[in-house]
Amino acid sequence: MRYSSHLPTPDFATQFGPAALAFDYALDAAQRSILFWDVMRQRGNQYRAHARSNAPHVLNFTPEVVLDGRTLERPVNYALVRIVPPEGMTVDDARRPFVVVDPRAGHGPGIGGFKADSEIGVALKGGHPCYFIGFLPEPVAGQTIADIALAEAVFLERVIALHPQADAKPCVIGNCQAGWAVMMLAAIRPELFGSIIIAGAPLSYWAGERGKYPMRYTGGLLGGTWLTALTSDLGHGLFDGAWLVQNFENQNPANTLWTKQYNLYSKIDTEASRYLGFEQWWGGHVSLNAEEIQFIVDELFVGNNLAAGRIETSNGEAVDLRNIRAPIVVFCSKGDNVTPPAQALGWILDLYDDVNEIRSHGQTIVYTVHETIGHLGIFVSASVARKEHGEFSSNIDLIDALPPGLYEAVFQSKNDETVGGDLVEGDWIMRCEARTLDDVRALGCNGPADDRRFATVAKVSDINLSLYRAFLQPVVRAMVPDWVSRGLREVHPLRLQYEVFSDVNPLMAPIADLAADVAEERRPVASGNPFLAIEQAVSRQIVESLDAWRQGMEMLSEATFLSVYGSPFLQAAVGIDSSDIRPQRRASKTALHARVLKGRIDELKAQMDRGGLREGLARSLLYVAMANGAADERGFAAIRRMRRAEDGMPVMTLAEFKGLIRDQFLMLVIDEEAAVNAIARLLPSEEGLRRHGLSSLREVLNARGALIGEAEQRWQRIVGIFDLSEEPVAAPPAKTASVKAIRRVT
Repeated sequence: MRYSSHLPTPDFATQFGPAALAFDYALDAAQRSILFWDVMRQRGNQYRAHARSNAPHVLNFTPEVVLDGRTLERPVNYALVRIVPPEGMTVDDARRPFVVVDPRAGHGPGIGGFKADSEIGVALKGGHPCYFIGFLPEPVAGQTIADIALAEAVFLERVIALHPQADAKPCVIGNCQAGWAVMMLAAIRPELFGSIIIAGAPLSYWAGERGKYPMRYTGGLLGGTWLTALTSDLGHGLFDGAWLVQNFENQNPANTLWTKQYNLYSKIDTEASRYLGFEQWWGGHVSLNAEEIQFIVDELFVGNNLAAGRIETSNGEAVDLRNIRAPIVVFCSKGDNVTPPAQALGWILDLYDDVNEIRSHGQTIVYTVHETIGHLGIFVSASVARKEHGEFSSNIDLIDALPPGLYEAVFQSKNDETVGGDLVEGDWIMRCEARTLDDVRALGCNGPADDRRFATVAKVSDINLSLYRAFLQPVVRAMVPDWVSRGLREVHPLRLQYEVFSDVNPLMAPIADLAADVAEERRPVASGNPFLAIEQAVSRQIVESLDAWRQGMEMLSEATFLSVYGSPFLQAAVGIDSSDIRPQRRASKTALHARVLKGRIDELKAQMDRGGLREGLARSLLYVAMANGAADERGFAAIRRMRRAEDGMPVMTLAEFKGLIRDQFLMLVIDEEAAVNAIARLLPSEEGLRRHGLSSLREVLNARGALIGEAEQRWQRIVGIFDLSEEPVAAPPAKTASVKAIRRVT
């Protein structure tokens, strides 16, 4: 039977007025409803097919397995795959490879390459070989977080071995949960990393702002991590990742209960494909071993032990994030209620007292804070991929060569009037501006009182977990055999919502035929229809009501947390001194680092007079650039010329160039006046070479515009040091042949 064989003609609307408008809306609403439920049916069928796959993923690219983690000495359910470049796209094996590690936080793998404009996509477009570390839905029996770290180290060793001619070690991208895992591995095996990008990754789990981002209170409000152990026992040793997804859903009830579905319903003619694509990943639930999830919640989310240096390897060595030598890029957002900026960046405050201490450890940290994008948008948004991830990919060498310190990456749109715009590709120009720890503190941090509250939570959690293990765990395990745990897993609400609306449900059988008929005779209502406006107003009211309810619950949760765990009696009972104003999260200092640092300072002081024109140019460049406290990709596009074989100097590798810049910068930090005065002793005696070097230097410094203020004063001092008989000719305009030659080099 056809859905409808005769529809009213346009004359119907003119003849019957408001009744016609009502009819048009009613017809449209009925058609949208049928099409909506057909998409729900497709979603359910898609979920079932995805779950039956041997290695389900949502990658938009073709993967080739390089190494299966199940074959390792300590087997894990992870695998390393190579991403096959799409047809028409080539990669250069001499460029550093990119390795994307996806989060195992309830969902399946592939979000880092979910679409063409993604982390993987922009790296491939940049000509980089790409690899992906994913996982299977079920863990190997007995695997631990330590086993996964060892496997990922083997994977990176294999990538490095496959690219012996690459200009740098791999750039490793860790999304969300994978971010802290990558940081832990980089602290244990720093030699495996060329650079690190962590996106939406929590590292300082107690940090935050009052009145915002209440997810950090969850552990305390549940009485600690005993509930995690109970959930794992109900799963017969497995923790169902659907519970983690449920936690994400609970953060935004308006979106979970209404907006996501209404957006599909209201845009049913255009939204179905995007909705189904996202739901394939969102519904691809995976499991973790009980030992894995317990480590995560005990050591990280409740214990906050990572940044504090209290996590130890199997051989008793502390996992110290200060051991990381690769540049670290942190991408976070104020719109992310799962990993807000304070949790993404608070670890810097836990580890360091000031920027000079960051420099003393040889670390380069670059962060960028998006104003609005949500947690998932950091990984799946095409606009974010094209802008932030695209700029990180194209400027990874700039980041790698930055002197040690703390920087914020800011992005300037490029147009025809942008100075030096032809030096860079794309629509944006990235600039890394020097920052201090006060800039991080301004993003939100705890005072001593809140730190004591979270420290109290950690103590209470340990007590409750011990009580559960002693008295309840044996009973639960005895009452929940494997067949019961499988049944509980199948009736999880998030799984049922897919199953109920699939073809397994006979009530959904007529929907497909009805939807086919509707598609043939679809007649969307006019955008100006007043009944459509009423529908949209009702939708907004529902969203506002759910948001108001969420805000009220968040306020209640925060007030309860602050009151309960701020109790001096409770704090004293668990051994927390309520009068202690010392930071509870700070990592301890070591005398060894101070001794090593002193030796390094003495070494650099002794080297101030050593070198030649290349060292003199690098030191001069840094001295002038330090006046602005920023590094611009236009300047870096020009500075790369210093790596060429020029004037008899051998070609520098990226690693050598990085070492040159860092050493010269540290000399300036240690004793700026002595380092600048020593430049004259590095320059060649031939005036022609000095003149050519100074001209090249001016070209680099003017790439982003004319020098002004202190930078111009410093430049004039450098001109005097080069001691030329007359002022060098100004660098040619940006569009002359010499600059085009630089572009070819970059």
